[in-house]
Amino acid sequence: MDKTKKEVMLKIARQAIAEELTGKKLIDREALLREYPWLAEPGAAFVTLNENHQLRGCIGSIIAHQPLIDDLIHNAKAAAFSDPRFRPVRPEEYDKLEIEISLLSPPKELPYTDVEDLRRKIRPGIDGVVLRLGNYQATYLPSVWEQLPDFDSFFATLCQKAGLAPNCLEMHPVIYTYQAEKIKEEPND
Repeated sequence: MDKTKKEVMLKIARQAIAEELTGKKLIDREALLREYPWLAEPGAAFVTLNENHQLRGCIGSIIAHQPLIDDLIHNAKAAAFSDPRFRPVRPEEYDKLEIEISLLSPPKELPYTDVEDLRRKIRPGIDGVVLRLGNYQATYLPSVWEQLPDFDSFFATLCQKAGLAPNCLEMHPVIYTYQAEKIKEEPND
């Protein structure tokens, strides 16, 4: 992906957060769509916010269901103000936020016979994973492999994130994989 596209997406995400904090309209959606028609195409994006290299919020779409520009705006605001794990971002934190966007490929079901078969098929560091069992579901982006590099830890905590027991793979949940293109702001410091 070219540098301009990355810069445009990061600017949209940052301005979306600023709009909520200031109450001022900063994003001219129609002008952006005229200048960058690719923003009108359906896209699935996760917006991750870090502050001092610590997670501060992360919300996204697994499946493209709206124009990319709208997905970016919605998920940037949601990551900043609606992630239930964190209090809403305050104005004094805005300049400290590091924004990262992950553009997701469509998830594909990964058939497997048992845990060992899944272990052979999953590609750590490459595959993002959606785990679904009944009404329970959770996902980890491919970047989570950086913090949880081994299969057992990755899936035990993913099971827990879904509200299931750490050994939920024994119940043979449906597994989908996807890949993500990561776009990060360059540090200001």
